[in-house]
Amino acid sequence: MKRFALIGLPNTGKSTLFNRLTGLSQRVGNWPGLTVEIARAKILLGGHMVDLIDLPGINDLSGYAEDEAVVRQMLTDSDFHAFVVILNATQLDRQLRLALQLRATGVPLLVLLNMSDEARQLGITVDEARLSKELGAPVLMTSARRGENWPAVLEALARLANGSDEARHAVLPPQLADESDAVAWSLAQRALADATFHVPPRLSESTTEKVDRWLLHPWLGLPLFFVLMAILFQLTYLISTPIQDGLDEGLGALRGAVLDPLLSGAPSWLSGFLLDGVWTGMTTVLTFAPLVFVFFVLMAIVEDAGYLARAAFLMDAMMSRLGLDGRGFVMHLMGFGCNVPAIMGTRIMRDRKMRLLSMLTIPFSVCSARLQVFLFFSTTMFSPLAAPWVLFSLYLVSFAVAMLSAWLFKRGFHSHELFVLEIPPYRLPTPRHLLLRAWGEVRAFLKLASTMILIGVVLVWALTTFHIGANGPTFAEALGHFFRPLLAPIGIEDRLAVALMFGFVAKEILLGSMAVIYGVQENNLGDVVVRHIDWISAYSFMLFTLIYVPCVATVAAIYKESKSFGFTTLSVAWSLGLAWVVSFVFYQSARLLVG
Repeated sequence: MKRFALIGLPNTGKSTLFNRLTGLSQRVGNWPGLTVEIARAKILLGGHMVDLIDLPGINDLSGYAEDEAVVRQMLTDSDFHAFVVILNATQLDRQLRLALQLRATGVPLLVLLNMSDEARQLGITVDEARLSKELGAPVLMTSARRGENWPAVLEALARLANGSDEARHAVLPPQLADESDAVAWSLAQRALADATFHVPPRLSESTTEKVDRWLLHPWLGLPLFFVLMAILFQLTYLISTPIQDGLDEGLGALRGAVLDPLLSGAPSWLSGFLLDGVWTGMTTVLTFAPLVFVFFVLMAIVEDAGYLARAAFLMDAMMSRLGLDGRGFVMHLMGFGCNVPAIMGTRIMRDRKMRLLSMLTIPFSVCSARLQVFLFFSTTMFSPLAAPWVLFSLYLVSFAVAMLSAWLFKRGFHSHELFVLEIPPYRLPTPRHLLLRAWGEVRAFLKLASTMILIGVVLVWALTTFHIGANGPTFAEALGHFFRPLLAPIGIEDRLAVALMFGFVAKEILLGSMAVIYGVQENNLGDVVVRHIDWISAYSFMLFTLIYVPCVATVAAIYKESKSFGFTTLSVAWSLGLAWVVSFVFYQSARLLVG
């Protein structure tokens, strides 16, 4: 099997092209440094099966940054039949250096100039024939997002696959010894760009510049950002609630018409296990899939359009006072999907102390698993008018506790690394990409639901079914009673305390475990919860869920990236303690005010 490497600078659309080629839903975003893991897929090209490897975005093959080291190690340890190089067609004057370095490796190249539609709009032209001759490799203009010139791209890939059957070992350029080496590469890049890359001497004011006058305004920028986020949450409820209600009714009807009669003659333990354990836990979580899908479609629009990069720019001045920079804000936003890739994304920061400080704050992001819990409680405990604002307030708390943590620990993790952020033009995501992105999030959730959630919910069922001794309490009741002195002051009752313990394994388990603990069907969980807690206890529970220990996978990622057991312990202990304090202050204050 032949092996191709997909190589490019950050923010060149590399992962978008990977998705279009493979049909996968690799996470794509409109800011630098998003792809930090090595993704791979097997595809058929020109009659050959090709192992296509999507490497992390890299600026230079001769640098010392950690992301550059990852790529160097991958290219050093493996032989490749070809490199597929992705460059931004609007920025060739700054990106040809990587192509020149890859040409020097001796491995066959195919150079794809992505974002050709944007280059055309800006009046930028590229002499493809001259560039191809200088690089000694085919050069094609394309737009991975829109599929422009796609048949020619596939044909070029097929020709590359039909080439030599011999995999070559890349001869990498040495790492920079002094400034003169960097100058040499820069001069070669400039000479090639001058010969092949042509930009109009004066460009008229673009739509991007007009919009940015408002969205990047020093006083109006941040208020507009939070207004847009509030609108996003309102739309999430408006669109997804009718779909959720229909799915809830359908699943309830399916149980009543099929499952209940089918298991009516089964032993009580078996019917309880299948209906009150497996079915109730799984379907409780499944009913929130439409909300998750709609949320991530809307987030993808905001994210891939280029707006979140601007949010990072707006937040940079504030983040610098906290010992971070705009990238820390970007990583926090990445955590909206999942904390794990956001933790891994800190590799784009070259200074270790800044990476550690960012890793300390990222677990407070409202990941998609926590989002399901918040959607349930805000919908159940609050009016349709108040629910979106409750959800929005949790996102504000998320930012607040992250910033508080950074401010408190910045002296211990002080960094002097400079931050340079390139603001991309606004891009309209295609419907296909939006659907793929949202479906990828839902699919990942459903995949987890078939494994970890099932195990967790069944374990909860066992704890709530079996007793300690003949007439003693259930194991769940005993655990809830054990944690009562700690959690009662923040309004969390015994049964919710048990759910929190399982939430540490995976927050996706939390709702399913609640349905099993309360012993109700999924469509009745909200009614039962309302009878046992009020809105103050519910909000305190959401605050604790937001801040307390992230899932096991996130803790493992922190340990892997920090390579420090002490730092990992600090992260876990700090989140637990902060969660209790914040919930305590809110719960006790609200009780005094409400009476």
